[in-house]
Amino acid sequence: MKPFSLFIATVIFTSFTFSSGTTWYTNFEQARSEASQTKKYILLNFSGSDWCAPCIRLKAEFFASEQFLKFAEDNLVLANADFPRLKKNQLEKAQIRQNEALAERYNPDGKFPLTILLNPEGRPIKYWEGLPQKSPEQFVDEIKRTIHTAN
Repeated sequence: MKPFSLFIATVIFTSFTFSSGTTWYTNFEQARSEASQTKKYILLNFSGSDWCAPCIRLKAEFFASEQFLKFAEDNLVLANADFPRLKKNQLEKAQIRQNEALAERYNPDGKFPLTILLNPEGRPIKYWEGLPQKSPEQFVDEIKRTIHTAN
């Protein structure tokens, strides 16, 4: 692989960005390192980006909302473990292994979507199963309260 191609592959492997410019890490160890350095909490989302309707709605309605993005920018390190099914969306083998290891540790029942708030060391603080039955603003407020209580 040419050096530039390797660089591009590494960038794609370690993170992805929503159109808003918010970075979602796909490499959990990098997310944990960032959280540790910045003293931020980690929001880890397990998704099936090409088959799970609630996952797609969560991304579009909550994670892309202005309230969430504004709060996340200053307070969270975002991480995503995706499990696409379509062949055209398949991940690199190393990414699949990492996501499976994260699922073994944090999502052994295979729930989708599953969103977990973790402290900077990677210890779970709160779990949200499925699509939140609240507004994006209420979801952000719940994250804020959870962080405040954990501190």
